[in-house]
Amino acid sequence: MKALVCSRLGGPEDLAVETLPDPVAGPGEALVRVRVAALNFFDTLIIAGRYQVKPELPFSPGGEACGVIEALGPGAEGFSVGDRVMVHVSHGTARERIAVPVRRLAPVPDSVSDETAAGLSITYGTTLHALRDRARIKPGETLVVLGASGGVGLAAVELGKLLGARVIACASSPAKLETARAHGADDLVDYQANNLREELRRLTGETGVDVVYDAVGGDLAEPTMRSLGWKGRYLVIGFAAGEIPKFPLNVIMLKGIDIQGVHWGAFVEREPEAHGANQAQLLAWAAEGRLTVKVHGVYSLDAYEEALGILKRREAVGKVLLQVGA
Repeated sequence: MKALVCSRLGGPEDLAVETLPDPVAGPGEALVRVRVAALNFFDTLIIAGRYQVKPELPFSPGGEACGVIEALGPGAEGFSVGDRVMVHVSHGTARERIAVPVRRLAPVPDSVSDETAAGLSITYGTTLHALRDRARIKPGETLVVLGASGGVGLAAVELGKLLGARVIACASSPAKLETARAHGADDLVDYQANNLREELRRLTGETGVDVVYDAVGGDLAEPTMRSLGWKGRYLVIGFAAGEIPKFPLNVIMLKGIDIQGVHWGAFVEREPEAHGANQAQLLAWAAEGRLTVKVHGVYSLDAYEEALGILKRREAVGKVLLQVGA
């Protein structure tokens, strides 16, 4: 089989497409023929050795995919050969076949495309866990989304609206903000052209923001945190800007703010039943057409450098996908 392989840590240019033996499904595993794999920003960190997940070399990037089960290992239950499934793992989907524990699979309805299923698991899974399980967002509350045009950002916009929130999308250009508007954002803030805190104050008045969804970090974090109202919740998703922010504890104390960490990978392992229910909910919403999963582009496996480069430069507007097999 063909596989995108990281043999040494570095950038996209350090990877290579290689021919490897087909894997074999072990106990409790399924052998999945990958049709479409999705890449995320964290893949650019994993291949550089700068992410909390540090696979043994060599490995394939890619944490999510859609494919078809070709074989089942001993004791693998709940699925059949020929089932179309959504795959969610920490790495390894950028290859033609992958052996994966069946607990990491979810059945895909016929009405959901390969591209939608491939890009649904991690970004939308992270976001549903963040908004519903952690922040417990309520209809009518105000949600601010930083980096609102990327994969997780658009997921937050869509799911925020689906859960009944007023969504303020924040991004670095008018074009990115228009994408967020097309996916349901109520208000837009260009934080390159305007003062972020002043714009949020203008939009929310004395009440302030209820929930912040931050996958960016860096210089945007503190002014957004200061825009929270009484008992506001700040969701720490990631640090695409590179810098991990440090918050003044006095502001957190005075406003009764909750800073909530969102580690979806740990949630998957520690609360498998809740995770499974979330995945089923996402697929049901996608089948109903209530989630669209914006796709930035679909690239061949050989075009991996271009695909990862888009993510590394933070140019992606939606999901970046690899067409791996038919």
